[in-house]
Amino acid sequence: MANPFRLRAAALTTSAVVLAALLAGCSEGAKDGDLPAQKLDWKDCPVPSAAEGGGTSPSPLPSGAKWQCATMKAPRDWSDPKGPTIDIALIRAKATGDPSRRIGSLVFNFGGPGGSGVTTLPAFGADYAALNTRYDLVSFDPRGVGRSAPVKCESDAQLDDFFQQDATPDDSAERAQLLDRTRQFNSACEKNSTKILPHVRTTDAARDMDLMRQVLGDDKLHYFGISYGTELGGVYAHLFPKNVGRAVFDAVVDPTLNPEQSALGQARGFQLALDNFAEDCTSKTTECPIGDTPQEVKDRIAKLLADLEKKPIPGIFPRQLTQTAATNGIAQSLYSKDFWEYLTEGLEQAYEGDGKILMLLSDSMNGRSENGEYSNITAANIAINCADEKPRYSADQVQQAVPEFRAASPVFGDYLAWGMVSCTDWAVPGAAEHPDVSAPGSAPILVVGNTGDPATPYEGAKKMVDALGKGVAVELTYKGQGHGAYDSKNKCVQSAVNDYLLDGKVPKAGTVCS
Repeated sequence: MANPFRLRAAALTTSAVVLAALLAGCSEGAKDGDLPAQKLDWKDCPVPSAAEGGGTSPSPLPSGAKWQCATMKAPRDWSDPKGPTIDIALIRAKATGDPSRRIGSLVFNFGGPGGSGVTTLPAFGADYAALNTRYDLVSFDPRGVGRSAPVKCESDAQLDDFFQQDATPDDSAERAQLLDRTRQFNSACEKNSTKILPHVRTTDAARDMDLMRQVLGDDKLHYFGISYGTELGGVYAHLFPKNVGRAVFDAVVDPTLNPEQSALGQARGFQLALDNFAEDCTSKTTECPIGDTPQEVKDRIAKLLADLEKKPIPGIFPRQLTQTAATNGIAQSLYSKDFWEYLTEGLEQAYEGDGKILMLLSDSMNGRSENGEYSNITAANIAINCADEKPRYSADQVQQAVPEFRAASPVFGDYLAWGMVSCTDWAVPGAAEHPDVSAPGSAPILVVGNTGDPATPYEGAKKMVDALGKGVAVELTYKGQGHGAYDSKNKCVQSAVNDYLLDGKVPKAGTVCS
């Protein structure tokens, strides 16, 4: 079973649109001389592919800046730079300010892994208008994602079945069923994506970014990484410390953890976010419609999930809202405080026997559009994680870990624990216990941690600062809710980030915004 709690911005964007409709939804690698010279051919952007999530071509930014798309050629295998190539899809909006003050390109990765930057950057582009005055805003579909040699696994109908399965087995028969279904999914990935699976590691994507830097004409890589994008940025800084320009890591992955430790941290993080949601609902002057006290809110959610395991309720016809889909939908709503109102309404509906809103939230996490087509976000997420992560967990190991996960989160613990079997029997061996992000000699990196972040708990920011090495990173703390700090629109955070990226002013280490 996939661990979808790692997915981020592309899913958030989809759910916001769909819900609105419903409610209104240290090697340097290859050298320049090893690779053929290329010039990007920027054109109007096409309609996003199904693997990118579908939709329409991106609209211009409020400033009038238009989006342009191009394709970069990269070696499929970086150990053989003159061998077969793959296409890497890029998007940009050119800088809007005085050309004499243009700094260069600012490359974004919004996380996942598995999210399409080509679709996500335009969706959030207006949030970065201040940065667009001196930078070309640039993002990309990392290898294995969207339009960049996408990993393909199962059909849409098979994925509907995959996401309806019981992801929290209670006995040996259910455990065997979960493992069999996981093997089926993984076998489909191997069958349909044999050539690309060995080459989607984060180190490969980091090398693509350095090639991108060169092709874009920049001496340094100026970078904004969010969620998994902070891990990718850290790996880039490790491989190419002298090429780091101005870089910001927001919603920071803890690079010191193995997959089990990371999943356990997420269990605690999502439970904290659920606690904060329950406290917020019941502390308002108006009556909280899903409970009178924070504990009652959480008890009713736990009872709903237990009831759904025995008897699902109607979701989006013909699918039923299962325990797994409801858990997934609740988790999705905790990524942003803006979604808490949807969670409240979704729970109200579910208590009345209607699972539509929670299923829409779950669908958005899984990359399912209204027409039943899936992006490749889940396939790419699993492929990249399994190529990166060396540990392979057996059912017995997970079963032994469940009590600790359950103690960390009565609601999400079992689900996150059993997500660890996703890479069992994966076709490609994992690279390491955890990523290496040590980057001595790098330019300053601004690391922004959010105290209420469910998916990348706050403690990870300090761990990233330490792992990057002495004198490299500067930590900024945001006392807030949701996954990420800059897009919370907190003026203190945005001012600190903008001052650094636009003017090179590094904030004082230990700065706190609230």
